Amino acid sequence: MKNILTQFSRIFVGILFIISGLIKLNDPLGFSYKLAEYFSEPVFNMPFFVPYALALALFIVILEVVLGVFLLIGYKSKWTIWILLIMIIKFSFLTFYSAYFDVVKDCGCFGDALHLTPWESFTKDIILLVFILILTFNRRLVQPLFGSKTQTFIAIVSFIASAFLGYYVLNHLPIIDFRPYQVGTNIQKGMEIPADAPKSVVEMVFIYNVNGVDTEFTDKDLMNIPESATFVDRKDKVITEGYIPPIHDFTMSKDGSDYKEEFLFEPKLIIYVAYDLPNASIEGLNDLKTLTIAAKAKGYKVIGMTASTPEQIETIQKQYAFDFDFYFCDAITLKTIERANPSILIMNKGTITQKVHYNDIADLKL
Repeated sequence: MKNILTQFSRIFVGILFIISGLIKLNDPLGFSYKLAEYFSEPVFNMPFFVPYALALALFIVILEVVLGVFLLIGYKSKWTIWILLIMIIKFSFLTFYSAYFDVVKDCGCFGDALHLTPWESFTKDIILLVFILILTFNRRLVQPLFGSKTQTFIAIVSFIASAFLGYYVLNHLPIIDFRPYQVGTNIQKGMEIPADAPKSVVEMVFIYNVNGVDTEFTDKDLMNIPESATFVDRKDKVITEGYIPPIHDFTMSKDGSDYKEEFLFEPKLIIYVAYDLPNASIEGLNDLKTLTIAAKAKGYKVIGMTASTPEQIETIQKQYAFDFDFYFCDAITLKTIERANPSILIMNKGTITQKVHYNDIADLKL
């Protein structure tokens, strides 16, 4: 019975770590954004780690895949299980902290493929912790599946393959796009809210200073506010989250106006997405000039989308002699649309028909 439970734990933990790692390895930039969120001031207040978020993301996801493979084949089982135990304890702490203090809405455990609430993520980690503890106490039962040379060969190949996959998707695009802006998506439909969709339940909270102490009152408590109290602020507290459409923060703003209703009906539209123009790839920006000439010759409307300031936009337009306009959209939304900086989208009346990394401009079909 002990051996059956141990082998089941071995297979369950190994496969789950491989799946979780591969999903994040498919989009390491997305996972790095999640790590940066943990390092931000409202969470752990460690901004000095933010510049290293991508390197840490790659290290963690490659380690997840490799450890999963190691566990399945029984390679260096003692060290493999101890490292898994340390990792799951740290993951459990992070997900508990996120859930208890309500600071990170999605841990990113399965990237954009599967969104878990903080408490769901914590529950998942506790279940994994139980299985890894079983492996820890019975690690002598985790024996190698193959001979020494074969074990080493599989271990090395798993590391090289994982590293190559990470390198490939960073220089191109995720192999599988789980985001709400994948090819074939219609932006207008993605923003629609069904008539029968559940609505958010929001409670108004009033903050009054009572004898030097800021005190919260709901609308039901207004009659109990002391006459000597002074009003400080008012905020909305979400009791129940309603339906949020997959696409909900998409804008194309310029000079105080939103032009998305106009552009989303363009039959031939090319959008250059560069969420951070000053830090965009110089090579990628240079290639956009040639692409713009070819696209306009074939009747395409060409625009850019960025979260950069008007001053930064003007500087880049002069530097690269861009003769198209940039429109503002939130940086988080632009990073969700595309990972490369810059990247290229082709749209037909609001439907994304092509999207490529700046390294793959030659693959576009105009």
